[in-house]
Amino acid sequence: MSGAFRKIEDEVLKLPARSRARLAERLIASLEKVVDPEAESAWLAEVERRSSELMRGNVKGISANKVFKKARAALR
Repeated sequence: MSGAFRKIEDEVLKLPARSRARLAERLIASLEKVVDPEAESAWLAEVERRSSELMRGNVKGISANKVFKKARAALR
C-alpha cells in the first residue's frame, strides 16, 4: 500500500464511529457504480441460458414463496 493510502487510513480511523460508518457507506456506494464488463457478460449469458431452459421446458420454475421458505429453514 502506498504512503498516501496509509496516511488517509490513519486519519479516517481517528474519526468518530458515526463518521467512519458514513464514509464506509459512501465508499461502498461508489464501488457499486463500477461495472465489470466480464462479469456483466457472464451474467447475461447465464440469464439467457436459464431463460432458454425454462422456455424449452427443460426445467420447472419454483415459486418465490417456496424459495423463501426453504431459505428461512436453512438459516435456522
